[in-house]
Amino acid sequence: MTPETIISIFLGIGLAASVGFRVFLPLFALSLAGYYNVIPLNESWTWVASSTALITLGIATILEIFAYYIPWFDNLLDTIAVPLAAIAGTAVMVSTIADLSPVITWALAIIAGGGTATAIKGTTASARLTSTTTTAGVANPVISTVETGTSVMMSAFSIFLPIVAIVLVVLMFLGMRKLYKFIFPSIEKEQNLS
Repeated sequence: MTPETIISIFLGIGLAASVGFRVFLPLFALSLAGYYNVIPLNESWTWVASSTALITLGIATILEIFAYYIPWFDNLLDTIAVPLAAIAGTAVMVSTIADLSPVITWALAIIAGGGTATAIKGTTASARLTSTTTTAGVANPVISTVETGTSVMMSAFSIFLPIVAIVLVVLMFLGMRKLYKFIFPSIEKEQNLS
C-alpha cells in the first residue's frame, strides 16, 4: 500500500466521520475540493467536482443546516439522516480511495466509511433526543451548532490534514465509548460479570 493510498483512506474516514454530524456538508466540501483540484477523486466520482454537483450540494447543505434549528423537525430529520449517513459515509470513502481494487475499495467504504458515519450519526441523534426530553428542546439549537461546527472542522482537517483527521476520529470513538460507559454503567457491569 502506497502512502497516497493510506492518506486517501484517512481522508475518506475523516469525511465519513464528518457525515455523522451533517450529511451534506462533507459532500459539499468534497465537491469544492474536487472542483478546485485540492484533492484527486476516484475516476468514477469526478462528477462530484462538477458545477452542477457543487451548486446542488451547496443548496442541500444550507437547507440541512437550517432544518436542524426547527423544533421537533430536528428529531424527525435524525430518523431520516441515520440511514442517509451510512450511504453518504460509504460514498465519500469510495470517492477518495486511490489505487485499490474495487472489491477492497467497496469493502473499506462500507465498513469504515458507512460504519463510522452511522456510529457518529446514531450518537448525535441520541444526544438530540435526550436533549429534547430533558430540556424540552431548548438545548437543541446549541447541539445543532456544535454538530455543524464539528462537521466543518472535520471536513477541513480531512481535506487538508488527513492524518490529524484520523487521530480526531479515534479520539471521538474513545470519547463515545467513555460516554456510553458513563450513561449505561449497569450494562458494563453485567458484561464484565458474564
